[in-house]
Amino acid sequence: MKLSLDDIRGCLDGAIPSTMATCAADGTPNVAFLSQVEYVDAEHVALSFQFFNKTRANVLANPHAQSLLVDPRTGSSFRLTLRYLRTETSGPLFERMKAKLAGIASHTGMSGVFHLRGSDVYRVLEVECTHCSTLPPPPPRGNRLPALRTIAQKLTACADLEELFERALSSLGESLGIEHAMLLVLDAVGGKLYTVASRGYTASGIGSEIALGEGVVGVAARERTPIRIGHMTIEYGYGRAIRSSAEHAGLSELIETEIPLPGLPESRSQLAVPIVAGARLLGVLYVESTRDSRFDYDDEDALATVAAQLGSAMLHLQDAPEPAVGAQAPAARLQASGAPVEVRHYAENDSVFLGEDYLIKGVAGAIFWALVRDYADGKRNEFSNRELRVDPRIRLPDVSDNLEARLILLERRLNERDACVKIEKTGRGRFRLCVHRPLKLVEIPAPR
Repeated sequence: MKLSLDDIRGCLDGAIPSTMATCAADGTPNVAFLSQVEYVDAEHVALSFQFFNKTRANVLANPHAQSLLVDPRTGSSFRLTLRYLRTETSGPLFERMKAKLAGIASHTGMSGVFHLRGSDVYRVLEVECTHCSTLPPPPPRGNRLPALRTIAQKLTACADLEELFERALSSLGESLGIEHAMLLVLDAVGGKLYTVASRGYTASGIGSEIALGEGVVGVAARERTPIRIGHMTIEYGYGRAIRSSAEHAGLSELIETEIPLPGLPESRSQLAVPIVAGARLLGVLYVESTRDSRFDYDDEDALATVAAQLGSAMLHLQDAPEPAVGAQAPAARLQASGAPVEVRHYAENDSVFLGEDYLIKGVAGAIFWALVRDYADGKRNEFSNRELRVDPRIRLPDVSDNLEARLILLERRLNERDACVKIEKTGRGRFRLCVHRPLKLVEIPAPR
């Protein structure tokens, strides 16, 4: 039976080093160990280029090579007949291999030695089995297609973004057995992703941020490609608490205005998949595990499918027309009681504090400040998304910016802090501000 590259993808995760045979221009053979063979598509693989050695010289002089792979599950070995095409030193493929190599290096104690110089792309001319083991393969984890069908049905039934985010993460656990996950949405202007939902962590980390290009999540977003690592690596770790100093507007350097990202203390397997709709990057779906090599190529395919469904649903719900704002009888305002709570707003970055407790910053902070200003001025406590989109005080970077995701973030932060101010939905595209304590608003202008 003729084998294809898809039949042996389980050999391509670096669990067992492969060997590569090349030949110099004068016919002298050379055999060397190879750190990484990456699946590109059904007809191509990429091999890690790490050293300027004999193998590299041979390939440039004679583009034909063979590589021997071993299936770590059964011990069967396979020979690939290859032809060198090109070397990539940046971009999605290079970043995928760089991240995976960092995990392999950490696992084998070679972190100071392994350094990816490029991704050598080869066409696979033939796949042969050189040793067919009699060992039975391990039982399959299960057919992921029924799981993906179930997840798709749940996501398409969602009426708003909040429901979509919750169902997406809960479905990963129920249908795919993934217990630790988070969903981050892009802030295109700030060049960051912010957490809007998480599952399986002691602290939710709602509102935490990570920059494009930072860690597994940031690289996956920047390159718009899945990044999967099978072993713990410090280079791509993100679990540290992120802190920043506020040096202006009278803030102490010790005041924290950043929310720590959720995460496992020792994440041994990580998979980050970009959420893309058309040409737009919307966010990242991230999962992790305490087990080595928890996620394989099939898991990567499954999560990429879920992310594509998420992107389509997010775009649909975000761009769906909202009901027009009509005249409404004002809702009865709660009788706020107790000692006043000082609400401080720093105009420099729209950060907001309730008393001494940091709440939020950025666009979500600007939204909150506009809401409490209107409430304190006695104007209203009923609001609509449609009005907020054109409110000049909020300065939304674009009319297509995901306002609803920012409102979800704000609502959850208020609930987590058990704040004296809450957001209560009253209908599609409408909500109410519920204030339980008198508010004292303090505006800190930006330094000149």
